[in-house]
Amino acid sequence: MSQSLEATRSATVKAPSVLRRIPPGIWALGMVSMLMDTSSEMIHALLPVYLVGTLGASALAVGVIEGIAESTAAITKVFSGALSDWLGRRKLLVALGYGLAAFTKPVFPLASTLGWVVAARFVDRVGKGIRGAPRDALIADLAPAELRGASFGLRQSLDTTGAFLGPVLAIALMWLTADDIPRVFWFAVVPGLAAFALVLFGVHDAPRDRNSRRARSPLSRAELARLPPLYWGVVVIAAVFTLARFSEAFLVLRAQELGLGLVLIPLVLVVLNVVYALSSYPVGVLADRFDHGSLLALGVLVLVLSDLALAFVGGLAGLALGVALWGLHMGMTQGLLAAMVADAAPTDLRGTAYGMFNLVSGLALLVASVVAGGLWDAFGSRATFLAGAGFAIVSLLALVPVARRVRRSRPAPH
Repeated sequence: MSQSLEATRSATVKAPSVLRRIPPGIWALGMVSMLMDTSSEMIHALLPVYLVGTLGASALAVGVIEGIAESTAAITKVFSGALSDWLGRRKLLVALGYGLAAFTKPVFPLASTLGWVVAARFVDRVGKGIRGAPRDALIADLAPAELRGASFGLRQSLDTTGAFLGPVLAIALMWLTADDIPRVFWFAVVPGLAAFALVLFGVHDAPRDRNSRRARSPLSRAELARLPPLYWGVVVIAAVFTLARFSEAFLVLRAQELGLGLVLIPLVLVVLNVVYALSSYPVGVLADRFDHGSLLALGVLVLVLSDLALAFVGGLAGLALGVALWGLHMGMTQGLLAAMVADAAPTDLRGTAYGMFNLVSGLALLVASVVAGGLWDAFGSRATFLAGAGFAIVSLLALVPVARRVRRSRPAPH
């Protein structure tokens, strides 16, 4: 008993030291992500309902819009990541991406047709694509090797904190404005502009070693050939896994189908992102100590359970269970995959590595979201979630032997 108490006390003492050792630049990037996600999720929490209920879009259209938006971001990340490697600088592209997203936000409340929303979503995701790979590469540049999992987990936790603050604010504003969705969209402009200001003044590039190699043409065959088999293994794992995970917009539509009131619809993303935020950092710390493959396989299994709950457990209790498990699987997988890329890729090709990784994942998400929307329209919501569970099981069976061969290339933790 005394040994157990001593171990608990020791763990409590050590935990804050990890946070203190994470560089300030990573904290700043996390806060930027939190503000921008607050802005984005105030809009996205209501956008599927706005598209279907106000603008008359179908579930298939929602899937296509979400899939195109995310795949656009993924394609853009390839070029921005490679450009950050070629320039040897990350902040310029990070700031450009956040700025583009911030100044796109006013289009959503002004949009009166589906075409305007699609255009705004497209430009917003271009901004995400421009900043995504350089930001992840900058985190990898700034983070000590033995703290990469914790650093990516912290950034993801702060990012996801914004992702549940946004829907909470959306709920409050929907109540205060008597369900005036465009007015809520206007309030979302403020944290977006704050995120842009913070990245301009609070984020800086990592000091570069004068003797370090700079990629001459990061997307050339010769440079891509320098990405090791370990890296491509991680890309394959992420692609197969992403086929089992469609857009969270379908969770919002499921809530509406079950009769959740319009003002409470954003609670879906609140629950999801609270669990996501609370789990990301602890899993990141575990990833610095334990096998990545086993943690990833466990995250896929949680996704299977989430889909089954959403398909078979009735009422709002089933919705809450399914959404919470969905958030847990995100917390267990997203930061972990980012840390695995950082471990596997050469330092001077990290931007390119994250770009290729996100391209493949984004295209897989496009396919998954379109299929999910088609199944929903043709056979109903249960078919969509059962298909997701089936894809997840297949990916789990396929990934287990591959994941066991993926080993960390970082130094042993201190």
